[in-house]
Amino acid sequence: MNNSVRRTGRLFGAGLRALLVLTLVCGVLYPLAVTAVAQLAFPGRANGSEVRDGSGRVVGSSLVGQRYDLPAADGGQAPAPDLRWFQPRPSNGLGVNSVNTRYSLVLSGATNRSGDNEDLIRWVREAKAAVVADNSTPSYRVRPEDVPADAVTSSGSGLDPHISPEYARLQIHRVAWRNGLPVAAVAELVAARTESRTLGFLGEPRVNVLALNVALRELVAAKD
Repeated sequence: MNNSVRRTGRLFGAGLRALLVLTLVCGVLYPLAVTAVAQLAFPGRANGSEVRDGSGRVVGSSLVGQRYDLPAADGGQAPAPDLRWFQPRPSNGLGVNSVNTRYSLVLSGATNRSGDNEDLIRWVREAKAAVVADNSTPSYRVRPEDVPADAVTSSGSGLDPHISPEYARLQIHRVAWRNGLPVAAVAELVAARTESRTLGFLGEPRVNVLALNVALRELVAAKD
């Protein structure tokens, strides 16, 4: 009986020591080491790839898309896009927060609909009509055939922070007109913030909408 108690006590002590050591190594030392390496080697990415405006205020992340809408209207209607700014891709794929409706959560997801799905076809037609109407100005008319695919379809995550250079260029005349800026100046903003393929062959050329709108805000402020 005494041997059994002593054996149980030794096992319990060994298990407790292992728990304490592993907690210290895996729960304290390892996370601190990884955090230190990340902060030293990749501080921007480790802190969420934050984007700051000219005053140093954090305005978002370069990895997550965001909308630029007018304040929501009365009656529960969806807010209309603020046409002073470059607009991102549609986000029809975002899920709906039905678990806790007291909080507005950002949910990621794709449409998961086939190319001949009636809902998807209707979304694309409505989005194309809206792009044509929103981006046409008294001196510039957008043609339906000039609307690129990313202007009317959401990305796989629904949170893509980039648009194609074609979609950015399509919005130039509208942004210039709404802000009282020369078209050439806005076109220079787009050209300066167009990113090439990664390593020259991965992905497609793209424009980060948040970075573009930060530069646009600075241009508008300089004009005023």
